[in-house]
Amino acid sequence: MATPKPYLSVIVPAYNESKRLPLTLVDIDKHLSRADFSYEILVVNDGSKDDTAVVVSKMAKLIPHLKLVNYEHNQGKGYAVKLGMLEASGKYRLFMDSDNSTTVDQFSKMQPFLKEGYHVVIGSRDIKGAVVDPPQPLFKRILGNLGNIYIQLLFLPGIWDTQCGFKCFSEEAVQKVFPLARIKRFGFDPEALYLAKKFGYEIKQVPIHWVNDAASLVKLVGANSYIKVLIDVTKLRFWFWFDIYGLRKQRSGGPLR
Repeated sequence: MATPKPYLSVIVPAYNESKRLPLTLVDIDKHLSRADFSYEILVVNDGSKDDTAVVVSKMAKLIPHLKLVNYEHNQGKGYAVKLGMLEASGKYRLFMDSDNSTTVDQFSKMQPFLKEGYHVVIGSRDIKGAVVDPPQPLFKRILGNLGNIYIQLLFLPGIWDTQCGFKCFSEEAVQKVFPLARIKRFGFDPEALYLAKKFGYEIKQVPIHWVNDAASLVKLVGANSYIKVLIDVTKLRFWFWFDIYGLRKQRSGGPLR
């Protein structure tokens, strides 16, 4: 007999996260074990140089719903998320950061909109009701806001936080969006959202509680990460203009939730 599909798949991309992952995975399992739906947790080890894969394999013996997706060479967060989304089997597929900046219990904020029929629901740190604790330094807020305005002007008007690492896609949306995804690193979020938009999916934003982790490997990159996102986004604009995704061949229909 085939194993039933889980209601929720949680994808956690990880690079050199052997120290922080255990607490994150325990926290995810603790919250979801109380839920009234089935779930699985997939850690995608993005070619870590530490013993991330070993740690996850050991934890899988304690957390029965935990699976490891592993490959040898680092490819980037975008690649890891894409692979995890396509390897997952859940009706809904949520990716979140390995530092647990937004805890999985906030998926409950997304559920009402999924029940309404939305296929893409994303967490946002920049809409009413969101909490960032502690607040980011002023220079990061300025860089983030400028970058967001640029992205909105190019192709995602109304999406106030494209980079938040807490996004949920339905199985249907995953199967349409992620096989086409090309960006392997920081710019993968705007790419996935724009592809979803081009397929006619409405994108619902929900406010989340985001805890800044001073030790975050992404944050250590500093302003360089913003620059890399903007380079990727500019490249995306040209890719969409020249239709390298073949989207013009897709039938256009009414907006989907």
